[in-house]
Amino acid sequence: MKILYSPASPYSNKVRMAAHHIGIAAESVLTDTNANPPELIDNNPLGKIPTLITADGKAIYDSRAIMHFLDRETKGKLYPKNAAKRTEVEIFEALCDGICDSLLAIVYEKRFHPPEKVHQPWIDRQWEKVERALDYLNANLPKTGGKLNAGHFALAALLRYIELRFAGEWQRGRSKLKNWPAKFEKHFPDYSNFKA
Repeated sequence: MKILYSPASPYSNKVRMAAHHIGIAAESVLTDTNANPPELIDNNPLGKIPTLITADGKAIYDSRAIMHFLDRETKGKLYPKNAAKRTEVEIFEALCDGICDSLLAIVYEKRFHPPEKVHQPWIDRQWEKVERALDYLNANLPKTGGKLNAGHFALAALLRYIELRFAGEWQRGRSKLKNWPAKFEKHFPDYSNFKA
């Protein structure tokens, strides 16, 4: 099994951490999406990462589809069996992924446009979403015990990414969120191995 990934991608880091935690042996294959490598394009017509390629050559893409696949492969190690609790975890994961979507929109707006073409109102709108969602997370952090779930890995990947791209811009007034990675690392000591 392989996971085509980029080290800076929060979605890649989420699935790689989760697979590692639940004992799925998957080779991480560094992939440059800008180069349209055949292994990526032949397995995912969108040319996006992460893409998981199973031992029998089946391609699974979109990080949440991969997370659900990993959960089924391990008979429920990433999502609760109780329907209501599972829905809570899925919504929490979607929130963390949505924050990453907004952060990436900001990064791409600045990266792919010359300064005079950068649309600041678009950036401001995305950052407003990020701020609102981070405040929500700070007030509604998940319990972090021995049984980690998909939401924990989504949050860990989000915080790693926001610190990479927006260091010093998000912590003020969010001490619980700022301190959460240290709690997470107690239950997932390999967190520091999944850096950009």
